[in-house]
Amino acid sequence: MSDTELDHLAVASGRQTLADVPAGVNPELSIEHVSREFTAPDGSVVHALSDVSLSIYPGELVSIIGPSGCGKTTLLRLIAGLDHPQSGTLSLAGEPIEGPNPKRGYVFQQGSLFPWLTVEENIAFGLKAQGIYKEHEADAARYIEMVGLHGFEQAYPHQISGGMAQRVAIARALIDHPDVLLLDEPMGALDSFTRADLQDRLLDIWEQYHMTMILVTHDVDEAIYLGSRVVIMTPRPGRIKEIVPINLDARDRVSDEFAAYRKQLLTKLHFDAHEEHAGDAFVGDAQELLTNETPVDKED
Repeated sequence: MSDTELDHLAVASGRQTLADVPAGVNPELSIEHVSREFTAPDGSVVHALSDVSLSIYPGELVSIIGPSGCGKTTLLRLIAGLDHPQSGTLSLAGEPIEGPNPKRGYVFQQGSLFPWLTVEENIAFGLKAQGIYKEHEADAARYIEMVGLHGFEQAYPHQISGGMAQRVAIARALIDHPDVLLLDEPMGALDSFTRADLQDRLLDIWEQYHMTMILVTHDVDEAIYLGSRVVIMTPRPGRIKEIVPINLDARDRVSDEFAAYRKQLLTKLHFDAHEEHAGDAFVGDAQELLTNETPVDKED
């Protein structure tokens, strides 16, 4: 199946694409010519991002993939306002991003829960810190139910699984009603069954609330399954190599269309890795997946 055929598949699953955005609608998130450098311990300069530009529209779920060290998490931190670029601008709904804001919820790679607080207390922590818990107490119960944690409200982090901890982290980010939810490999350390369940819960939340989401992942299948577009980044310095629209008839990981997208993305990642002299491990992963053409979980 050609790239052109893939780009023109009918959309019947509720997945929003750019074609669904009404004419004249402005991007919700604008990233323009952003670059970021760091100084390594030995004094050398690490070019994490170089001239990155990207527009994300209201209600999109965009996946970002690329080899380790290509600046995916750096880009997400810049969007969150946890870091600042050397050059370029980032704005949300026309307002410059200058620091953290509840309008941009962030879910880290690990749950990062407070071990001395219960599930319910962790989820409601932000509300209590803002002094608005009483007015929004019902929200905590609603999000606990939404992420499948009913019955575990009084459990502590050491009493729940890693997958449940990530559900707590997602609910904690959602309870502030963010305009954009930023997801930094939240399922990377989970087993395949727990990951699939959490992916479906995320999609349910996305479809229910039409929330803009940006997902960083190393998992190509996850990027396809969740994303309306997949942003492919080059090895360091991170640049946007290509953006692939994902138009699937249904959420079916074993369909011919899904397999065609997987092969398309892995081929692009494989050649990018060779062209930019990326790490052998990443090239090996792409080669194995291209050869087998079956879903395989690989973690960096």
